[in-house]
This record gives sequence, C-alpha cells and structure tokens, in this order.
Amino acid sequence: MKNGKRLFMLCVVLLAAGIVFAGGGNQAKTSPGQTEIKVLNYLDMTAANGALEITNVWDAFTKANPDINVIREDLFNEPFHQKVEAYAAAGSLPDVIYAWPSGRSTTLHTNKLLKDLGPLAAKDNLASVMLPGSLLPGAQGGGYLAILPRAMTSSHAFYINNEVLKDAGLTPAKTYAELKAQVPVLKAKGYETIIMANQDDWVMQSCLFSMVAGRFCGAGWEQKILSGQAKFTDPDFVAALNFIKTLYDDGVIPRTALTTEYGASIGQFATNRSAYYVDGDWRIGAFITDQSTGQALISPSRQANFQITVFPDIEGAKVNKSTSGILGTGWGMNANIASGSAKEDAAWKLVKWLSGKETQIWLLESGGITTPTRTDIAVGGLKLEPLQIAGSQLAGQYSTTTVVVDGVFEGPVYTPLNVGLQAIGLGGTRAQTPQQVAQAAQTAFEAWKAGR
Repeated sequence: MKNGKRLFMLCVVLLAAGIVFAGGGNQAKTSPGQTEIKVLNYLDMTAANGALEITNVWDAFTKANPDINVIREDLFNEPFHQKVEAYAAAGSLPDVIYAWPSGRSTTLHTNKLLKDLGPLAAKDNLASVMLPGSLLPGAQGGGYLAILPRAMTSSHAFYINNEVLKDAGLTPAKTYAELKAQVPVLKAKGYETIIMANQDDWVMQSCLFSMVAGRFCGAGWEQKILSGQAKFTDPDFVAALNFIKTLYDDGVIPRTALTTEYGASIGQFATNRSAYYVDGDWRIGAFITDQSTGQALISPSRQANFQITVFPDIEGAKVNKSTSGILGTGWGMNANIASGSAKEDAAWKLVKWLSGKETQIWLLESGGITTPTRTDIAVGGLKLEPLQIAGSQLAGQYSTTTVVVDGVFEGPVYTPLNVGLQAIGLGGTRAQTPQQVAQAAQTAFEAWKAGR
C-alpha cells in the first residue's frame, strides 16, 4: 500500500506540473519528416550566461539538424529532481535527460531507466577524444555508461575575498585555527566569515561535509563502509560530523545559513558580505560576465582580488589539502528507445552535441564547467576571465580527491545524513548530536543493504 500511495502521489505531482512539456522550454510543432525528441533540461537562469544556453546550444543544434524537433522542458534545483522522480514513477521519462552519474539520479541508474551508451560510444570511437575516466562504466551508478558526462567536478571549492580580508587587516587562513581566530575580527568590521546557502539539504553534504569526511576518515573510507569493514558510527566519521557542529558553534558559518536559499548567497559574497564562500567549482559561472548584458556579479577588474582554493588544513585530520570530486553531470537516453531506430539516432546525435567539443568550449567560456571531459580542447586559447582561470588551476591547490557522499551512496542512505547535517547546525532543542546523525545514517545504510 505504501508503494502504491507513493506512486499515486508522484503521478499527481506529475499531472500538476503538466505531463505535457510546458513552461520553460520550446514547443515547436513537429513537421512531417522530422523526428521528435523530448528533453528534460537542467537550466540555472541565475548563472551568468544561463539564458544564452538556449541560443548557443539548443538553437544551434536545431539549425544543424533541421530533421530533428527538440521539445525541451527547462527546470532547476529541487523542482527538476522532483519532476524526474515523477516521470520515472509514471513510466514516462523523456527521450533525453540531464542526469548525475549517481547520487541525485539514483532512481534512473538503479532501475536501469537509462540506455547503455557504451555500444554507441564505441561505434563512434569517443574514447579517442574523451578522458578515460569519463567513459568508465563503473564510475556510474548502474555499472554501465548511462550518461555521457561533460565535465569532471570538484564539489568543494573555497572562495576567498581578499578585498574583505584586506579591509579587516587579515590574510587568507591556512589552518582552521587561523580561520576561527578571524571570526571576531571580521565580525567587528561587520563581515561574516563563511557564507553558505544551506537551506537545501544537499549543499552542506556535497560542498563541504564530503570533503571533511574524506579528511577525517581518509581516502577510500566509503569502500570500508560498503564492505562492512567500517561504520558511520565509527569515531572518525563522528569526528567529521562533530567538525560541522564546531563550524556553527565557533561562528565560522552563521546559523542563518540554514535559512539561505541556494542562489541567494552568491550576491552576498559578491557584495563583500563575507571573507569566504563555500560551494562547488560550478559556481564560478555565477560570478562572471553575462555575455547578453555585459554585467557581472564580480567584474573582471575585481576578480583578481578573489582566489579559489580548498578549505584550510584541519588540525587532527588524517588528510589535508584535499577536495571531494566526482564525474560530472551529462546526458542520457530513455532505455525504452529502440536500438537502430530513427529516434535512437536522433537522440544520440543530441547527446553527443550536448557533451561535444563545441558545447564544452561554450560551457568553459561561459562558466558552465571548469574541467572538460574532451581532450581535444585547447584551454589556453579560450576567452576566460580571471575567476575562470583560477578555477582551471584549482586542481593544483589539492593533492587528494575523496568521494562525494551522494555519489557513492544511494538516496535512502544519504538523505538521513543530509537532514542530520542541517539538524546539527540548528542548535537548541531542535538540534541533533553528531552521534545521533551517525546512528541514523548507519541504520539507514543497514536497511538499504538488507533490502538489496
């Protein structure tokens, strides 16, 4: 009954949102002789150049492929993920869909709802022009090439505003002890120390805690849990959770971060409300010049006053100078598309275009990605602003990459952890202790494992 009720509610959501593609997107009528392809696109209109994606990517594809009519639906953040789940539950996925290699797209991978692109990629010899790691079947949630990724992603990046630090008579903190000591100095000048947007529960887990877990637990910690050699309740993992509590208790991250919507914090950081900002490397695109308006949240002339690195060394951690990384997002095809059909041919052309050389070059120059999966792109010849160049050099700021929690564990496991990370920061009677959150994650993991 529970599963039936859940399916019914998801279908209601789907119908309420419009089972026919509507809202943001295109609705051109399919002409005789054209192949129609329905697409669910992830579009961040708050990013500089987000609106130009329509012209530079989608309209360009239509112009180059007049025999294909793309019916596109544009959504972002939680509404996008909710729509994916609703479509999946109703058995009505679009033909081409934006997806994560695991984590947020768990349903698509574990239920094999996406087509195996391996044979198509092999036929077109994509291995000759893409990073080897980007085509590894084992790097994706279903154990096969479900999406063609367009980037490698650092889910953690530590942005530094030297304008604020200079005004407070400070320099970038190299250790957590130094960072903590800067809190009262910055506060006296009217600044926050770190700004984050933690209202959405995925942000803390993906952009900061995954890196922290890697530092306290060491590289490969997730494999020990998956194999039963370790538990979420072990001292190292609890210590990582306790460090998040320390960040709030020390005032390094204000508790108001828990009521800050994702997207609101970029303007705060750009207007010198804080000395530091934590997000993923993809957020660089929010600060640079919007080519359609010529405006930027941080002008190119100011961008030299900002740095992009990783969180300062944490005393007592097993690993420092590390980040959390994952294969980037990309594009997949509905598994129900018949092999050898005209629809498969059209959908594959679109997937290759969306992850292809021209698109990745545009994404690099517009701030959409930082590290491309294509090997035939000369980054040095591109038009990049100072923050984009800093992003391209981020890999030189760390020596170890550990996993992103929602990239290796499925939704039933990481969701209690995400919620618990928020509860740790609440304080007062609503708060949960690190030990309680660790136990909730372990209980969820054991239930998930028993149900496999």
